[in-house]
Amino acid sequence: MSSTPSSPRSVLVVGGGAAGNAATILLRRAGIAVDLIEAKDDWNATAGSGITLQGNALRVLRELGVWEQVERSGYGFDAVGITAPDGTVLHVSEDLRTGGDELPATVGMQRPQLQRILIDAVRASGATVRLGVRAESLDQDDTGVSVRFSDGTDGRYDLVIAADGLGSATRAAIGITDRPEPTGMAIWRVATPRPSGLTRTDLAYGGPAYIAGYCPTSESTIYAYVVEANRDRATIPADSYADEMRSLAKHYGGHWPEITAHITDPAQVNYTWFDRMLVEGSWHRGRVVLVGDAAHCCPPTLAQGAALSMEDAWVLTQMLSAVDTWDDALFQAYYERRIARVRPIVEASVQIGQWQLDGVRDADVPGLMGRTMTMLRELP
Repeated sequence: MSSTPSSPRSVLVVGGGAAGNAATILLRRAGIAVDLIEAKDDWNATAGSGITLQGNALRVLRELGVWEQVERSGYGFDAVGITAPDGTVLHVSEDLRTGGDELPATVGMQRPQLQRILIDAVRASGATVRLGVRAESLDQDDTGVSVRFSDGTDGRYDLVIAADGLGSATRAAIGITDRPEPTGMAIWRVATPRPSGLTRTDLAYGGPAYIAGYCPTSESTIYAYVVEANRDRATIPADSYADEMRSLAKHYGGHWPEITAHITDPAQVNYTWFDRMLVEGSWHRGRVVLVGDAAHCCPPTLAQGAALSMEDAWVLTQMLSAVDTWDDALFQAYYERRIARVRPIVEASVQIGQWQLDGVRDADVPGLMGRTMTMLRELP
């Protein structure tokens, strides 16, 4: 299977999250025609509370040309604190700048703000964007992929990039049977005003939750989270979400009393299980290639979900734009390059959570985090 282009090449990107947006921007920069489809009518522009972006994510955002907007919109910091449940600070460590010394170790952002910045960059790239549209069928041959869309239209592409997330319908459509599996933990998240003096992420281990933490997301906002054992969502009424999170958060000191006072609107509280998945062997079937959460996911214990997803897009688009022939060998080389980096991150993220589930009190969490972050400083 090969593709030696006699005309401009075209790519369909399925999914307008971090990975799909990044791939679209970079492919357009390389002169490749891109259609981006996103199932949500609002392009996920209002979803989510906050996001923690480590330096290796910032490195990709700089490559996308949006670092200055991210820097202005977010809150950069270089340290993480460990506290007791009562708020006593036990240890503060300087975070490794995994994106290089010229970028902060971490930037916290409101997730919708990051999405809007990426949306603007996609729009400016000249890609064709269609919202509220899904790919209903994919018909491959040696020269491309014919796609039938949910709005009754169809298209023909040299390549389809599946960036449609954890529950990727595209992944299933090409016969990859991997599915996300719960790790046993769940997280409550909420955005609140930033208490005075809160200038970094602090993590409290112990108390009624496994972890209680927060991250500044702008000069005036933070997102806060508490992690517990997962429960059947059907047993938790949506209108009780604020009460549920507050009942856990009220046991923590330091900045938590001020944060907890703002946990009042159940519609602003998000409850999500932690999942894990790693597609092994290859991330493609023919001319359909997986990126981001469609290929791998892990608990946010290392805050690497979006970073790894955007790295996938960066690496794949570099490889696509560097050669004239798009074939199985190229797509397999993409997988092998990425799996060597992604697997240890997924495994470490899961291990940190498992130690807590198992009550391992002498686990070397700082050591594992340090080794992982050192690896991430290398270019993907």
